[in-house]
Amino acid sequence: MIRNRSTIATLPRTQRGNPLVLGGDPKGKTFLYTNGNSVIIRDIAHPEISDIYTEHSAQTTVAKYSPSGFYICSADITGKVRIWDTTQKEHILKAEYQPFIGTIKDLCWSHDSQRIVVVGEGREKFGHVFTMETGTSLGEIIGHSKQINSCDFRPKRPFKIITGSDDNFIGIYEGPPFKFKNQLSDHQKYVQSVRFSSDGNFFASGGFDGKLVIYKNDNNEKVHEFNEHAGGIYGIAWPTNDSSKIISCSGDKTTKIYDLNAMKVAANFKIGDDLNDQQVSCLWQNDFILSVSLSGYINYLDEREQKIVRTIYGQNKPITAMTVHEQTVITGACDGQIFNYNLTENEGKTTTAKRNHTNQVQALFKGNQFIYSLGFDDKLKFISLNDFDYIEEEVKLDSQPRGGVVTRDDHLVIACYQHLIVVKDFRIVAKEKIAYEATCIAIGSDESEEEIAIGSKERKVFVYSFSGGKLAVKEKVEIIHRDAITSLSYSHDFNHLAVCDKNRRVIVYKRRENFKLISEVDWSGHQASVNCVSWSDDNIHLVTGSVDTSIIVWDITQPMKHVPLRKAHPMSAITNIHWKNNDTIITSGQDSNIKIFQYQQ
Repeated sequence: MIRNRSTIATLPRTQRGNPLVLGGDPKGKTFLYTNGNSVIIRDIAHPEISDIYTEHSAQTTVAKYSPSGFYICSADITGKVRIWDTTQKEHILKAEYQPFIGTIKDLCWSHDSQRIVVVGEGREKFGHVFTMETGTSLGEIIGHSKQINSCDFRPKRPFKIITGSDDNFIGIYEGPPFKFKNQLSDHQKYVQSVRFSSDGNFFASGGFDGKLVIYKNDNNEKVHEFNEHAGGIYGIAWPTNDSSKIISCSGDKTTKIYDLNAMKVAANFKIGDDLNDQQVSCLWQNDFILSVSLSGYINYLDEREQKIVRTIYGQNKPITAMTVHEQTVITGACDGQIFNYNLTENEGKTTTAKRNHTNQVQALFKGNQFIYSLGFDDKLKFISLNDFDYIEEEVKLDSQPRGGVVTRDDHLVIACYQHLIVVKDFRIVAKEKIAYEATCIAIGSDESEEEIAIGSKERKVFVYSFSGGKLAVKEKVEIIHRDAITSLSYSHDFNHLAVCDKNRRVIVYKRRENFKLISEVDWSGHQASVNCVSWSDDNIHLVTGSVDTSIIVWDITQPMKHVPLRKAHPMSAITNIHWKNNDTIITSGQDSNIKIFQYQQ
């Protein structure tokens, strides 16, 4: 049996120039954001605790709790909304609607949890209001000439909806049925966020002109206009139960708290100086104030001390490489970022940004002193095991690397697109041009010899002996598959070699018997290309991860037996897998999540 023990959740997926919308639990316990096809639910006090909803077939854009707390409504780039249960672990679907065709940018529930307004960029309209139970239309959101970025429902009767658009206007709608009533024109650039205060007596707007404008609800009269930001405002938020304060976040890399009684800035948080320190979203939930950076990092702010008290680091792009050192998982992503996560805390830390790869991290592998990192920028970098950060040395490679291994005497053997390269003491000591396209590499050894296997796009596995810093191909070994080799791994006792391919096959060879098949049984339990493989410490079991989102545990003593876990990473290919010991399996996926599974025989 395989069960998910814990998840290190991805951070929000951000995009420069676009605001991110955070959703808050009405009970104040959790908060929401989206990444890819997923909606991430995190405990706000203990963000290492998370839940993930992955039933959308397209990229999600926004998710919000109903005021009752019993449902979540999430939306995606196709214009579909899904309303699902929060009280059950399975998150049972209540309803699915398509208010319009196009990207939904924001949504909001009415205070009685019966009505929903959605806005965005549709082909025929920019917004729609409908009932939660049946999807029946409750009026039209008209009056805007460009996409609508933000919307909000007044949290009490009489019902009222406000919207903010790229046409620089704020729309006012009353109902039901909801009809256009008024338009406010105090912004000179896009209105990115509009929100009602918790008591419904005020509402506010934030725009790309850097203005934060406060209005009275009863007559839509402007109360005050703040011009405190040097950049556009991406998000605003009122405290849960306080209408005398409001927070705004901006592209000027600051987040500000305003005292509306004194009409002045009460706190200013300078997040950083880098482009990725632009602030794209904020949330004020009870005692917690959150601000999200363009990097995806979630900052916890202390109003009294006026400082950042905690930052949640992590990946928010597909994870492409992973290795494990003791209680630390190190991952690399398609954007070149590398993070390390402490499994006892489920928290991540990042390497120095300026030294990151400028392209995808293709492989990470561990030696005695360093984690070695290979990137599609054709560089080998070195990460210290002491502080998990880069050292200054790096090696420029002759072609794109596909994988690497460390020998007993600390030579690095790197399989590249057209070369095999040997590195020692931060320099290339040997180089060999190859006639095949390498795809993956593995190493195994015992007291008498050291052996390296290299998979290729040409469906073959090439086996080399390694001695004295030199590679020598074993001519008599012939391993041929039906499709390109995707991953391979030696058992810890050096008795077997497991090979996976794009034809969804897993084959184990007896290396001490001239790579004879361990069994004639065809291990084709996966439904798509097998991406990764890892052996358990007992050398009897191995686990594989696939594009089909599943992992399978195999037993070489019982070839007919295998234990699958379908949808291990729902809607996402599994990119890396590591069997840490006989009962713990760690995986990463294109969904940017890291999962720790418990295996019991």
